[in-house]
Amino acid sequence: MDKQMHLEYQADRIEATLASHRVRSRVAGGMVTPRFVRFDLLLDRGTRLRRVHDLTEELALALEAPACRVVRRDGRVQVEVPRPDPQRIPFLRVYGQLEQPPPVTALVGLDEDAIPVLIRLPSPDVAHVLIAGNTGSGKTMLARTIALSLAMLSPPRSVQMVLIDPKRRGFAPLAELPHLLAPLVDSASRAALLMARLVEEMERRDRCACSEPRIVVFVDELADLLMAGKRSIERPLARLAQRGREAGIHLVACTQHPTARVIGSLVKSNFPVRIVGSVASAEDAKVASGLPRTGAQLLMGQGDFVLVARGEQLRVQGPYISSREIKRLVTQLSEGRRREAGRGERFLGMTRRLTAALATPGGMVEQGSFLDKVRQHATT
Repeated sequence: MDKQMHLEYQADRIEATLASHRVRSRVAGGMVTPRFVRFDLLLDRGTRLRRVHDLTEELALALEAPACRVVRRDGRVQVEVPRPDPQRIPFLRVYGQLEQPPPVTALVGLDEDAIPVLIRLPSPDVAHVLIAGNTGSGKTMLARTIALSLAMLSPPRSVQMVLIDPKRRGFAPLAELPHLLAPLVDSASRAALLMARLVEEMERRDRCACSEPRIVVFVDELADLLMAGKRSIERPLARLAQRGREAGIHLVACTQHPTARVIGSLVKSNFPVRIVGSVASAEDAKVASGLPRTGAQLLMGQGDFVLVARGEQLRVQGPYISSREIKRLVTQLSEGRRREAGRGERFLGMTRRLTAALATPGGMVEQGSFLDKVRQHATT
C-alpha cells in the first residue's frame, strides 16, 4: 500500500470508528509532519468535543497506533497519529532557514507547518521559559539547542549565560561557550551563591534602570536543585522569576517532575512560556502547561513538544544536534570570539558561514498536506 492509499485508509478508519460510537464526522484534510500525521475533522453541529476526546483509545486501536491525540486548533478538531517512520529535524538545517531574527532570540524548533518557531526572551510574553518532560522527552536536547542558537545569534557583549547542571550531563557540552558569565555550576551550594549574586545584580540594575547585557540562566533538573538547595535556592529563584525580566535576567528551567508540590506555585505566576514534552499523566500535563487537555501525556518523546503561551498551545518538534556538531560549533564560537572581539555583525556572519560548512546537503524532511479538498462521500 503506497503512502497516499495508507492515508486514505486511516481517514476512513477514523470516520468509521467515530460513526460506530454515534459521532458523525468527515476527514476534510490534514498534514504529514516529521513525527505524526494530522487529520482535520468536520463534526456535525452540536457535537461535544469531549465525546471525541473520550474516544482517543478507540481511535488508536482502530489505527493500530500506540496512541493518538485529539486537539482543537483554529476552530478545527484534529486527530494526530504517530508516524511509523518518525524523522529527526537537523538543527543546522533549521537554523539555516533563519533570516535576520531580532536580538536575544532563540530557536525552539519547527511547528506543524514546518515554520521555525523562535522565542525572544525580552518580550513580556516570554520573560522565562519552563521545559518539562519525562526522561526521553528531549527536554535536555531542547535546552541545549535553545542555548546554542542564542549564542549563535547574539554576540557575548549582548547576551551572557549561566549554566546550572548539578549532574554535569545536560549542559557539559556547552561549558566552553564564550558567553558564559561563570564556569559551569555543578552543585546546589554554588548555585545558591551564584543566584544570590544575580539577585544583587538585579537590584543594582533596578537602581540604575539598565538591562544590558541580557543574562540567561539555564537550569537543568529544577526539581532536584530545589530539593537539594531548599530555601537557599527557592528564595533567589522566586525573586529572579518575579522581577528579573525588567532587569534583563531570564530563566530557562528544565524539570523531569512537573508536579504541583514541586513547582506549581512558582511556575503558575512567573513562567509565561511552558514547553511540555511527554509526561506521566494528564495531571502532570495540566500542572506543567497551565492548561487542561493538552494531551502532553500522549506525546511521543524525543523532541515532541507542546508549546504553551498566552493561553494557546502549539505542537513543536525540537531539532536534533549531535555531540560532535555541538563541540565543533562551541569551538568555532570561542575562536570567533577571540578573533572578532565581540563585533556583532561579523559575529553573526561567522556563525552563518559555519552553519553552511557543517550542514549536510539535502532538503528538509518530508512534510506536506494531503487530502486538500473535502472528500465528497458521506459518512456512513
